Parts: sequence; C-alpha cells; structure tokens
Amino acid sequence: MPAYEHTYLQIDEKIRLHLVLSGPPTGQPILLLHGFPEFWGGWRHQIMALAAKGYRVITPDQRGYNLSSAPKEIAAYGLNQLSQDVISILDHYKIEQIKLVGHDWGAAVAWTVASQYPERIEKLAILNVPHPAVMMRTLRKSPRQMLKSWYIGFFQISGLADWLMSRNNFSGAIVMFKASGKPSTFSESDLDEYRKAYANAGGLTGMINWYRALMRFRPAMPRNVRLKMPVLILWGKKDIALSLQMAEDSLKLCENGNLVTFENATHWVQHDEALAVTQNLLQFFSR
Repeated sequence: MPAYEHTYLQIDEKIRLHLVLSGPPTGQPILLLHGFPEFWGGWRHQIMALAAKGYRVITPDQRGYNLSSAPKEIAAYGLNQLSQDVISILDHYKIEQIKLVGHDWGAAVAWTVASQYPERIEKLAILNVPHPAVMMRTLRKSPRQMLKSWYIGFFQISGLADWLMSRNNFSGAIVMFKASGKPSTFSESDLDEYRKAYANAGGLTGMINWYRALMRFRPAMPRNVRLKMPVLILWGKKDIALSLQMAEDSLKLCENGNLVTFENATHWVQHDEALAVTQNLLQFFSR
C-alpha cells in the first residue's frame, strides 16, 4: 500500500476536494485540517506516525488550497460551507464519528463542526486557535489583540492583498512563514513545496477569501457554545498573533478538556514540536 493515496471527492457541482489517505482502510479514522497558508502537507510530520499506529488518516486540501477547487465567490468560504465540507467527507466514507484535528483556520473549522454537529465528533484536538466565541469576544474587548490581528483587515483589500502576497514567486506568503516561526521551523525545501501548492491553487485568492468571508458571513454561534466531547488543546506559547489567555478561556468552554502548552513553540506548533505533538495526539486518541 502506498504511503500516500491521493484521491478526489466531488462535493457538489463547484467543489472538488483533493484528499490524501494514509494507513489501513479498516483503521479508526482521523481527519486532519490544515490552516493558512498551508495545504495537506502541513501535517507531514504527523501523518505517517498516526498511520503507523493503525489509524486511517484523512488529510484534505481544504477548498481554495492546492489541488482542491477554489471558487471565485467569497460566499463560498463561509464557515458554514467549510464545515459542511467536513460532514461531506464523513458521509462519503460512512464515518459516524471522527477524531478531528485542526490547526489555524483548520482549527476554526474544527471548532465550528464540533459546535454545529457534536454528534459527529468523537474527540477534538485543536492547535493554536481559540474557540470562535472566545476569538470574537477578545477581538471586541482587547485593543492589543485587535492590533495583533491587523492582517485580517489587510486581507479585506481585494486585489492588493492578493498581489502583494503572491508577487515574486509568493514571497509575501513566505515572509509570513519566516516572520511568525523560528529559523528552524521551515526548511527551504518546505517553502518550495508551499510555493508549488500556491501555484496549483492559481494563487492565494481562494485562501485569502476565507478571511473576507469571515467578516461578511459570520456563522451564528449555537446557544450553548460549551463542548461535551473530549477536547485536547495544544498551544505554542510563542504565537505572535494569538495569546495563551485565549487558549485558557477556550478550555473553560470544554466540559472534558485538557490544555498542553509548549514553551518554545510558535504558532506552527506541529512543526516546532513535531514529535511531542504527535505523541500527545496518540495518547489522546488511545484513551
């Protein structure tokens, strides 16, 4: 069996998702959701280790990324639509409940799926993004966090943001990686793979449209934002954009939650602490 099985899933007439499957087909399923501006390869340090333990690992390129469809309409990138992509994957593979893992925007989708479809989530693991209710509350009340999240406003500038991030072989996106990580977080070969993924997607517009949709089509929070399923939050404390306090506040919304912090990890915790993140996921899922 090949290490990576590449396949496609047609969601509807506009959306086709590229999926990477690993591990035995009969294994317990785990779904890994990447964030911005990565692609399925953002989980390269975890996929095979999880598969080696017998899990069936499903890692999509989310819409707008790499080999998945990138619709032009901003409305196509609302969290409700992104969450429905996850449910479509589960339905296609007849998965009643999933072990769901998300980082960055993938974590935002994971939180949303867990809130809207709690019966479909067996366990939830979140990396370096707070619960949406905590994020919205913090942005409203904290000028410091608003300043840290300046890029959300920048991304609302259609055309200009896309061009600045994409010019000179996507140098703007690469600068974001280097500025927000450690010198050791991404190798030059890693960054070349990201450049290829951006070219595959026809540029960064689809990815940036996630931010535009967030400001225009905010999903309604369920009345009860508390989560009952087991939740593991993994958090790099050197995240330059998101504070540890938001992780702690998110934990308060989880009835069965645990927070593990990494002193020297950045926002890119699954890269900076690859082995420790994998071990924490394995321990969490085996319990």
